[in-house]
Amino acid sequence: MRITHAIWRRILGLLPGEIASNETGWLISPHQHIALLQQRRALMLVNRVRLFALLFALLTPLWIVVDVLTLPVSLWSKLATMRVLATLAFAALVAWSPQDGRLRRAYQGMAMLFAIPTVFYIGSHLLMTQYHLQGISAAIGSGYAFLPFVLLAAFSIFPLTLIENLAFAMPVLLAYALAWILDWSVDSWPSFGGEFWLLSLLAGVSTLASISQLAFIIALVGQTIRDPLTTAFSRRSGIEMLELQLVNAERTQQPLAVAFIDLDQFKSINDQFGHAAGDKTLKQLVQKAQACVRRGDVLVRWGGEEFLLLMPNTDIIQARLAMDRLRRQGLGVRPDGSPLTASIGLAERLADKSNNRRQLVEIADRRMYRAKQQGRDRVVYD
Repeated sequence: MRITHAIWRRILGLLPGEIASNETGWLISPHQHIALLQQRRALMLVNRVRLFALLFALLTPLWIVVDVLTLPVSLWSKLATMRVLATLAFAALVAWSPQDGRLRRAYQGMAMLFAIPTVFYIGSHLLMTQYHLQGISAAIGSGYAFLPFVLLAAFSIFPLTLIENLAFAMPVLLAYALAWILDWSVDSWPSFGGEFWLLSLLAGVSTLASISQLAFIIALVGQTIRDPLTTAFSRRSGIEMLELQLVNAERTQQPLAVAFIDLDQFKSINDQFGHAAGDKTLKQLVQKAQACVRRGDVLVRWGGEEFLLLMPNTDIIQARLAMDRLRRQGLGVRPDGSPLTASIGLAERLADKSNNRRQLVEIADRRMYRAKQQGRDRVVYD
């Protein structure tokens, strides 16, 4: 992992600490991305799809004037029809606005964005081969061959992983090869080989630029969503994560448990040993908790010594067992060497019949206070 991380840093010019070594795989595949990163990247991709589609919708019909002035009537009339259809498709894509933060919708938008000009390129190429253009007509006609280069260069404005870049670039490269195969001749192969190599090189450069964008976004999101002291999620990002998980849980009819964790008598640590000792205790708790919870669970610093643990696909019984396991493992030690304990309140959306974020947290919070009143160092779940 360290070797891979070092390679990415060299290739992309990353600064030390910009991306953690355990996040290097995020540049290759989107499957390991956290929900907040997926949502924000999906919104960014959709917005850039609409921006690019708007640009194409405005520029595509304008070239009809150039075709009319330079190409034969039988050719420009067919190209004009294709351009009008492409413009309508781009306009529909601009109007398409699934601002729901779902990556699948962003993929659909990108697929449509690149499919429209790719189909246009194949059709225009087949039309051009039926005419023997000369002079300025030949110069204008040859301009159509540059469309795949424009498309591959466009990947540089999208923050995509390596696998995503390959998935979207391959159809463009295959379409370019198909256009040449349909117009096969022995004399054209040297020209095709050189142009295809240049096209592949452009795809590689665009892929690096795209991955560099993604690396910057990962670093930026990491800085904004984490609590700087404990590295747990911040309260603001925790609220977003809880909203996302509630939407997903409701869609799939799965349970979602929330644990409200409050350290017992934490104020006495700051009063007796100082805030530095209190900070060390908080860091220790987070390390212990993150080592015990599942990979998909989310630990949030809610405020001060209060933490929220989000446990997707977990019912109330499973959540209680998880909290008992965490308490058995230990939350760390206080500066005087005594065990660090916490009062924990549990809530679960199905058991408590609540799909409201505020209400769910309030239920867990009330139960945490009941745990305090019952003597601390315990879990209350009903």
